[in-house]
Amino acid sequence: MWVVATAGHVDHGKSTLVRALTGMEPDRWAEERRRGMTIDLGFAWTALPSGGTVAFVDVPGHERFVPNMLAGVGPVPAAMLVVAADEGWMPQSAEHLAALHALGVAHGLLVVTRADLADPAPALAQARAEIAATSLGEVPAVAVSGVTGAGLPELRAALDRLVAGLPDPARDAPVRLWVDRAFTIRGSGTVVTGTLGGGRLRVGDQLDLAGTGEPVRVRGLHCLGTARDEVAAVARVAVNLRGVSRDRLARGEALLTPGRFHRTDLLDVRLAGDPAADLPATLTLHVGAAAVAARVRPLGPDTVRLRLARPLPLLIGDRAVLRDPGRHHVAGGVTVLDVAPPPLARRGAAVARAKALAELDGRPDLAGELRRRLLVRAGDLTRMGVPVSTPPVAGDWLADPTHWRRLAGRLTAEVSRYAREHPLEPGVPVEALRHRLDLPDRALVAALLTPPLRLRAGRVTAAAVDALPEPVSRAVARLRAEFGDRPFRAPEAERLADLGLGPREIGAAVRAGALLRLAENVVLLPGAVDDAVRVLARLPQPFTLSAARQALDTTRRVAVPLLELLDRRGATRRLPDDAREVVTGPSA
Repeated sequence: MWVVATAGHVDHGKSTLVRALTGMEPDRWAEERRRGMTIDLGFAWTALPSGGTVAFVDVPGHERFVPNMLAGVGPVPAAMLVVAADEGWMPQSAEHLAALHALGVAHGLLVVTRADLADPAPALAQARAEIAATSLGEVPAVAVSGVTGAGLPELRAALDRLVAGLPDPARDAPVRLWVDRAFTIRGSGTVVTGTLGGGRLRVGDQLDLAGTGEPVRVRGLHCLGTARDEVAAVARVAVNLRGVSRDRLARGEALLTPGRFHRTDLLDVRLAGDPAADLPATLTLHVGAAAVAARVRPLGPDTVRLRLARPLPLLIGDRAVLRDPGRHHVAGGVTVLDVAPPPLARRGAAVARAKALAELDGRPDLAGELRRRLLVRAGDLTRMGVPVSTPPVAGDWLADPTHWRRLAGRLTAEVSRYAREHPLEPGVPVEALRHRLDLPDRALVAALLTPPLRLRAGRVTAAAVDALPEPVSRAVARLRAEFGDRPFRAPEAERLADLGLGPREIGAAVRAGALLRLAENVVLLPGAVDDAVRVLARLPQPFTLSAARQALDTTRRVAVPLLELLDRRGATRRLPDDAREVVTGPSA
């Protein structure tokens, strides 16, 4: 199935032509049929000579209903531009063509209608000249009469050739179904319709509403008036929804594959049309079936920042139309360059941003996005429309390789600087490093560590940084000289303080292996454990705490925690009667 939109000036016979091709009435409202003028979108379909099916989105031609027209052509890959032979090129012919060009529509067909009323050649020549200067380029043309049927076989053949040349849809893409109608069917509930441009829909699928992010369930699907279990792009589809009432939905809403789109109200775009400096401060952005007011901030000659009245699910590379509703004027097409742009808070930021945007072409580029964003979550890039093929550096974080190498160098420098500024601290707290490097996640700090850096107890230090500050080293040397011949005697707290060994200094000495901490303010020289095992091994086994204390020539204050340490290390075993025995040799 293929989908083609009509376009052209009011009363040039678009609906008559669709009626003649399909045998169906595209004008849905009695008011349209009474006035003989299309007001809203109409839908019809027909079989082609090749056996395929083409569905038409019939759009209104009056200037008052251009927003409706844009809602119809926005998601459609091809257009049939209609010009009447007896009137020729008209204002809405030009505005509809400008909209198609703005949207980048590259596949089309020119149909000159009412060929029974006037020679079609002049209208054909002028329309071809106008169309050739747009994204449609040179298009096939057919002259027809919807009344007599002349030229309809040729038009069917031309439509067959047109749809045969359309690019294959991305059927494995995420779904973004722009809603162009929403209504209620008794016994079924809420139904929305739209043109499925990519992906697949299945009964039972869960989708998200773009406006609120809330989940809805696909209760049923219809395509070309037939119930389906599955519909693949490109197709006109009606979706019966469970979990949402009709009054919650309107044209411009979208149904989305969960987690695959970035809802944004701020975006940077490239403009093709009026110069950025000439744009009014407020325009309407038309994308898909949505029309949203947008405040315009020029950045460069052809780049602007748009602040939308409500968020939309946009991707890098999306095409849209900026229109001035007051002047009934298409200000230009836009290509979305960035859906998550940086703030412009500093002086000169807009100029710098314009230079950065000048390098972008609207095509998703992983390397370029990493270079600009430095650190970004893979899921965020996916929701922007950027395919991710690079493995993360930590969790789902991706990094620009050059920036990542610079961060590693800065991390090493910060660890060294912290060690100089805080010599008694056991390394840099991870959170402090995260702040110093301006990283968004603590996991990135750990991922940056390479030897000799190591993470221990929430702090980062260098394995080689075990040297004690000179005052602490002198204090330990004095302690060793004073207690070297009494290795199991621990100095009292007052003596430790006299030597300059407060809690922080003792902690640094313990980490450096210069002291052994048994308990609060109970420290020995580091060889005390091996020496104690040798002394205790010479006692009759098992031995009591009292016997151990006497053999070690120490106090209960030291003997109790020392024996508990030997128990934990497996050098001694505590028996049920609180006696102990040595279970390892002197090398323990």
